[in-house]
Amino acid sequence: MSTPGSMTIPFWSLFGFIAWTLLLLLTIGGARVVQVLQGHKRPSEFLSGVPHGGDRYWRLNRAHLNCLENLPLFASVVLTGGIIGADSPTLDHLAVVYLVARVCQSLTHIASGSDTAVNVRFGFFGVQLVCLVWMMLQVVQTQGA
Repeated sequence: MSTPGSMTIPFWSLFGFIAWTLLLLLTIGGARVVQVLQGHKRPSEFLSGVPHGGDRYWRLNRAHLNCLENLPLFASVVLTGGIIGADSPTLDHLAVVYLVARVCQSLTHIASGSDTAVNVRFGFFGVQLVCLVWMMLQVVQTQGA
């Protein structure tokens, strides 16, 4: 059982998710800085709607957006569980599996846009959905106990 204010495994997993999302953002920013410093692009060329970067660069952007789309869902479940004191080995394992699946989905997204990669990516997304629903059930069960 966790004590109030302690960092549980789900909280650490949430921090890991945030760190991963920031790493993707910094990678996008780094790619842009390199293009500007090498004289390949002007800073204004990165405005919305102006084509820039190759296929992998856009897959990196999409992987980052996927994280931004899913982070609030994971954060909501973890924070709700933390507020009501939900704490179990199952919840801990699910949070870690969720984070690992998220990172694997992103890496697969960045690595390739092939049909096989899309299917693998979807598999990792499915794992995250199962974990999220299972975590929600764990939190609800804690409230009912």
